[in-house]
Amino acid sequence: MKNIPLDERIIFALDFADAREAAQWVRKLDSRVKFFKVGLQLFLAGGWPVVDDIVDRGNKVMLDLKFFDIPETVHLAVRQLKDRGVTFMTIHGNEPIIRAAVAEKSRMKVLAVTVLTSFDESDMVEMGFTGSVRDLVLIRSRKALELGCDGVVSSALEAGPLRDELGPNFLVVTPGIRPGLNRDVEKDDQKRVATARDAIISGADHVVIGRPISTSADPLYTVGTIQEEIAMGLEAL
Repeated sequence: MKNIPLDERIIFALDFADAREAAQWVRKLDSRVKFFKVGLQLFLAGGWPVVDDIVDRGNKVMLDLKFFDIPETVHLAVRQLKDRGVTFMTIHGNEPIIRAAVAEKSRMKVLAVTVLTSFDESDMVEMGFTGSVRDLVLIRSRKALELGCDGVVSSALEAGPLRDELGPNFLVVTPGIRPGLNRDVEKDDQKRVATARDAIISGADHVVIGRPISTSADPLYTVGTIQEEIAMGLEAL
């Protein structure tokens, strides 16, 4: 088991269009949550000051920009992330793109996005893939780890097979998490979802959660219940 504090297991998704609103959420939650995701929407709205504010408060940042471009562009883009306090960054791409990102990662952890959790088997067919989502996740994960990535972004539904086939020595960050121990959870625009407990038992190290917390009547209470689920999952390992 990795030595990850409970308050870093949840990565709260700051999926907001306004940098001031995002800052308010950081201040509201960082007594209980110490890891925050900054995605394309917020980064374009607020830029580096958003990241700096989170880091200056003693928190960690997952910069989820999913770099995907020609290798030299990715190489130069990742170089811009150095010394900014970013803990995780995300990339898409084939072997040359991944190599370009890994070459510049410095102290950051590079996570390869496998298959978005908004995809399911019907999307695979529509895109012309003949295998399953699980097959594609395993293929992409194996290659990413061989090339030096520190981990992958994958749904909880694939976390178990990833651990079974590729072992424990890499990070699995799992979006598509919904609170509650029942199966009747709200999916929003996600198709491959799971509870935090199930994700941890399956092999996830961190769970990415946004709307179930930000739309809750009592966000800190919701955080606490999800952390209880995570603790239950860890105890079950």
